[in-house]
Parts: sequence; C-alpha cells; structure tokens
Amino acid sequence: MIIPDWPAPSRVRGLMTVRTGGVSHAPWASLNLGDHVNDDPADVATNRARLRQWLPEEPAWLDQVHSARVVEAGNASRPAADACFSRTPGRVCAVLTADCLPVLFCDRAGSVVAAAHAGWRGLAGGVLEATVAAMAVPPGDILAWMGAAIGPAAFEVGDDVREAFLVRHPATAAAFVPQGAPGKWLADIYTLARIRLAHVGVTAVHGGGRCTFSESDTFFSYRRDGVTGRMASAVWLT
Repeated sequence: MIIPDWPAPSRVRGLMTVRTGGVSHAPWASLNLGDHVNDDPADVATNRARLRQWLPEEPAWLDQVHSARVVEAGNASRPAADACFSRTPGRVCAVLTADCLPVLFCDRAGSVVAAAHAGWRGLAGGVLEATVAAMAVPPGDILAWMGAAIGPAAFEVGDDVREAFLVRHPATAAAFVPQGAPGKWLADIYTLARIRLAHVGVTAVHGGGRCTFSESDTFFSYRRDGVTGRMASAVWLT
C-alpha cells in the first residue's frame, strides 16, 4: 500500500494499492482489483476481500467512463461516473487506475472527501474541477493528493490531446514537450492536473512523481502491457 503523504486532518484516511500482495495470475499478477479486465472473478473477489481488511466498508465502486461526472458515494449501485465524494464517516470513495491519474481530496476541516479518476479525456473534460465543485467547500480549503500515474517520460500523445487542453487553458502548453516526430508530444499529467486545479483555486496539491509505466514491479500499466490489472486509490472519513 501507498499511504498519501499529505497534511490531511486526523479523521481522513487514504491509500493507494500496488500490484503485489494478491492472488491473480499473469498478466494480472497479483493484486488486481479490476473486475472488468477478464481476470478470474474468484481471484478478483479474493483480492478485493484483502483490500477490504484495510477499509471501514466496501468501496463505492464506479463504472468509470472517462467522463467529468461526479456522484455522491453510495447513492447508487456502480454509477457511470469518474469521481465521487462523501460527507459520511466510513463511506469509502475509490477509483481504479493503471496509468490514469488518481486524485484524492479532502478539506482542511475533515468534513468531506472525494476521489477522482483522471485519464487525459476526463482531465481535459474537467473531472477535477467538477469534483472540487461537488465538494462544496472553499477551494482554498481543499487538500489534494495525486497517486501514481504514467510519468512524463512515457506519456506520448498526439496533437489532438495537446489541443484538447490548450483550447481551454493555454498555460497547459508547459506540460507538453516535443517528441521528435511531427505531431508527437510527451505530456506531464501531473503538471496538467496542478494547472487545472490551480485555475479553480486548489493550490495545496501533494504527491505525484511516481511512474506506473516505468515501475513495472510496483504498478500495473495499461500502456506498457495492454492486458493488465488495476490499482485502487481510496479515501474516507473516520
């Protein structure tokens, strides 16, 4: 497990899983928590039961669709959304990732938490901004933590991805570096997230810097392996 290194209040807990410690066989070895990647359902159930030992209740799993939709955790069974929030103690907000950026949120008072799945489509579409809005607290009071995602040396994208960000926020040009071939860029998803969060007033952003693509012993990576497992990032109030 990775425990977020952020100055969260004492009643906030969070974690991100790594790929080790489970029962799934290759190519999902071993703590795959995704039930949509053709792994053995019994193995996924065992892995989720192991995660459950660290949590106050079963996570409010989402049907992640690379959107900017945010829901209140637990109000529906597996809603199509890419972020959730909660003000209820013990209610676990969670997202699954394997290169996309997981972002956990809380406020300084410890009254609300949230989790967001930010692939480039969701990030460009405003999933982080929508999550901040759903938390309904002053953005300056929000603390964010970025879990492991594909790093800037491995995240190659085309002109279409770059333009999707620049059309809304020209400052995001700083997150793209030319990658030799025309129309190819290396994107820094952590910088993109920081810029988008700062635009809505969230400046206390922690974490970032781990690379799912290069740290193959620690993390699943869809871009690296194609068929692979998923890690979970979760946050809750005690």
